[in-house]
Amino acid sequence: MAEFTIPNTTPVFNLECKGAFDALEDQEKKYAHFLSQAAYEGGLIVLLQTSCESVPIFLLFQRLFAEQNIESLKKAAQEADKRITDDDFQALLAYAAGVYSNMGNYKSFGDTKIIPAISKEKLKAIIWESEAFKNHSVLIEPLWGECNKAIYNVEPQFQELGLEEKGISTYYSSNCTRSDLKIVGDFMNEKEISPYNTRLFKTIGKDNKVTYELRLASVSKSGSAVTCKNNFKDTVAEKLGSYQLKDATLKITRGDYSPLLGRVVKNLENAKKYAANENEKSMLDHYIHSFTTGSIDAHKDGSRYWIKDKGPVIESYIGFIESYRDPYGVRGEFEGFVAMVNKEMSAKFGTLVEKAEGLLKLLPWDREFEKDHYLRPDFTSLDVLSFAGSGIPAGINIPNYDDIRQVDGFKNVSLGNVLSSYNKDKNITFLEENEKELYCDLRGPSFEVQVGLHELLGHGSGKLLCENKDGTLNYDVDKVSDMLTGDKIKSWYKPGETWDSIFSTISSTYEECRAECVGLYLCIEKDILRIFGHEGQRADDIMYINWLNMARAGVLGLEYYSPSTQTWKQAHMQARFVILQVLLKAGDGFVSIKKLTGDDGKPDLMVTMDRTKIETVGKQVIGDFLRQLQNYKATANYSEGKALYDSLSEVSASTTHGNFLEFRDIVVARKQPRKMFVQAHTKIEGDKVQLEEFDSSFGGIIKSFVTRFSYHDSQLEQLWSEDSAFHFYHSKPKS
Repeated sequence: MAEFTIPNTTPVFNLECKGAFDALEDQEKKYAHFLSQAAYEGGLIVLLQTSCESVPIFLLFQRLFAEQNIESLKKAAQEADKRITDDDFQALLAYAAGVYSNMGNYKSFGDTKIIPAISKEKLKAIIWESEAFKNHSVLIEPLWGECNKAIYNVEPQFQELGLEEKGISTYYSSNCTRSDLKIVGDFMNEKEISPYNTRLFKTIGKDNKVTYELRLASVSKSGSAVTCKNNFKDTVAEKLGSYQLKDATLKITRGDYSPLLGRVVKNLENAKKYAANENEKSMLDHYIHSFTTGSIDAHKDGSRYWIKDKGPVIESYIGFIESYRDPYGVRGEFEGFVAMVNKEMSAKFGTLVEKAEGLLKLLPWDREFEKDHYLRPDFTSLDVLSFAGSGIPAGINIPNYDDIRQVDGFKNVSLGNVLSSYNKDKNITFLEENEKELYCDLRGPSFEVQVGLHELLGHGSGKLLCENKDGTLNYDVDKVSDMLTGDKIKSWYKPGETWDSIFSTISSTYEECRAECVGLYLCIEKDILRIFGHEGQRADDIMYINWLNMARAGVLGLEYYSPSTQTWKQAHMQARFVILQVLLKAGDGFVSIKKLTGDDGKPDLMVTMDRTKIETVGKQVIGDFLRQLQNYKATANYSEGKALYDSLSEVSASTTHGNFLEFRDIVVARKQPRKMFVQAHTKIEGDKVQLEEFDSSFGGIIKSFVTRFSYHDSQLEQLWSEDSAFHFYHSKPKS
């Protein structure tokens, strides 16, 4: 079961930010501190969004590692049980660090389960010899009893996140089907209720009558309107209550995660005292209102003020943001980050923004398929102070609300101290030896270019053809025709429909694919490479490494395909595999994959690319593919868009380019551990905010979480207990 364990050799990097933090003024440090506290308190919600056992595992580890230091725990366990080796104990630390880093026992990147590489008997022996057990057995025993079977359960349905027989999800009760989700989803579209901050539970009465509960996340549990600050109105209350859906009843309630969101709100209120301007204050007011009442409209308004807050010293965003881990693709995982601006790199991105309006014209689609007015976004490079959620990306383009992105704009952020970690990894697979040195030298700078183009001109480009509430269209029917057929536009987004709601399960990966293709297509432009400081031969090499990296990433992506369920487990990696298929289909010897025998005598792969054909064959095939992606997205043409994307996502044993199921086995056998990050912690001592850093190790990750959170969180435990009543998959695991 090695594919489900965290290797003892997994690299851990410090998310370095001390220099940027020390440069802040006292007021800025306090603002950053309270925003960080809000993000982390909200980040606990992810445990409840991941699996039913994630909370008791988290609570168990918090108590275990809070009572004594790691060396003392190891010594006590090994003295009591000679069978426990150093590798066994390191496996415990790896597992704990993995659960903390992913905020649950499923990987944020890939959605597969994490299990310990130490036996249940030995893990129990370590816990039973701990100070935590000796002092608090009344807490430890029930927690162990609730989660120990689920921790090790790797029956097929429990191996990954998913719907129905293909996995588990706590966004839904275990008896919810895709049909249920569509029934409720159609009603939500009609009533203009956003799914971002919701979960859905289904019960069947003795009379076989179905009742759905659509639960909104909020501090308030009241069905009546609550008194709001700042003259805000509680518009959510009027949507609560019971509705009849065909033969079922739908009850809309709120109060999901209430105590945790209460802690988020308290910290946001404290942060507001140190806000730098009125935009930041208004932003926080609307976030507070959103989390208090459950209003996504209020969060949208807060996002609008966030967009207006140009070039802040402290950048942050918080809420139910990304829908990658929802098997249905519409519900948001809680996320929050706080970061300081890296001025040198931000200057490069600023130049890219200034030129963006002209660069958009280089994209391979008609002007009518681009936004009517270019909304100049903020684009900054940030050193992350705090990132709460299931994982840390390299770049972000937010908000994800289509109506805001089309009208008000968006922001792009590149996470500089995350990107810099890519330069530290020198163990490269599946490339020719004579390419590896250049690849290692330029992967970081080329990825910086790709992230910039991906976020700004990838996610930031393209118009959605929509019908307004008054029946008018946001495009001229006489001027706009289907880019692929030349025919009159036959489909568009109706009122209440969004990109996520129409493309649902493939929306995330499809959009990531489109953004990645934009990055490839535009990195060929010498003027763009010059913005990043690359000219001459170096610019040509950067372009080549970017394209080569994408092809290699398509091969690496096979790790995240599940042959048993024939599903992809990670949106970005599916997107890169799709791009690889497009590049392979270009033919002309442009890209190839060869199976060979490695130096160790085991099967290996080699990805090669003819760099002389990037600007001809490569640009043509990616440009044509981009036109297809944009055309189907813009016109809400789900059926043809899905057919195209599914055909390129297929992992087959029989293709003209090789046996990809066999390739997958080789990729899995040679996979490298995915890096982890340890984050610093802020605390107020006297009137000053201090930064506490931790070792770059599993122990450092563990200590950071023990420092950051209470030893036992009774509110979190209560929420988990209430969730268990909705018979999630793991509530009654088999022995």
